[in-house]
Amino acid sequence: MALKKFRPLTPGQRFKLVGDFAEITTNIPEKSLIATQTRSGGRNDSGKMTMRYMGGGHKKQYRIIDFKRDKDGVPATVKTIEYDPNRTARIALLHYKDGEKRYIIAPQGLTVGATLMSGKTATPEVGNTMLLSDVPLGTIIHNIELRPGQGAALARSAGSYAQLSAREGKYAVLRMPSGEVRMILVTCKATIGSVSNADHSLEVHGKAGRRRWLGRRPRTRAVAMNPVDHPMGGGEGRASGGHPRSRKGLKAKGLKTRYPKKASNKHIIERRKK
Repeated sequence: MALKKFRPLTPGQRFKLVGDFAEITTNIPEKSLIATQTRSGGRNDSGKMTMRYMGGGHKKQYRIIDFKRDKDGVPATVKTIEYDPNRTARIALLHYKDGEKRYIIAPQGLTVGATLMSGKTATPEVGNTMLLSDVPLGTIIHNIELRPGQGAALARSAGSYAQLSAREGKYAVLRMPSGEVRMILVTCKATIGSVSNADHSLEVHGKAGRRRWLGRRPRTRAVAMNPVDHPMGGGEGRASGGHPRSRKGLKAKGLKTRYPKKASNKHIIERRKK
């Protein structure tokens, strides 16, 4: 994927930087794999706003994604690469040999016409899903399960990937996208390759209206508020407001929120970099 820059014919185009969508092959989703989606606009069941800065946005339908890849031994052909408004990555429509259709998160380099496989008979090629016990050491992977049969939970966003570095008994040692090194059961599945749309993090919206299309309303900075509205509000002139904290006073930007006695702590070999 490449980024597209615009001539500044309007103020909104001056800094706009978006993907060129060159890999997209159709803009009509598979009808049997879409579901309706309701939005709350940040309100609860009595109409009270419980989450600020949400609302509006373009209408969209949910694409049902196959995160389990449990059709083992059945070859599938990639029919389309599509845009998904609900996630940063691209998605791919698979037609299985038995007639079933499923969406998957498209890995980088996947092309229309490619044949994919999952299970014990799969080879370590881009888009194939294998058990961690069968993946060669050093392989780049994504869509990783945390528990066998649960479905992909890790490395699912645009450009994400993890690397299989070792195997120790019933555990595989993975370097996660955050830099954390942790152990995961070798009976969990993962997909070969990295997630598509790697340039997503470099995109620039260029204007506030593009954020509104995504359902984001204008956000007021905490230091611009009064003391009655936020712990970081008030002060003479442009006061920074001390250590960043939430509206309820909980420290942010650096405060560790992970439960120190969490059971899975024993599976973490090296913490992520600060």
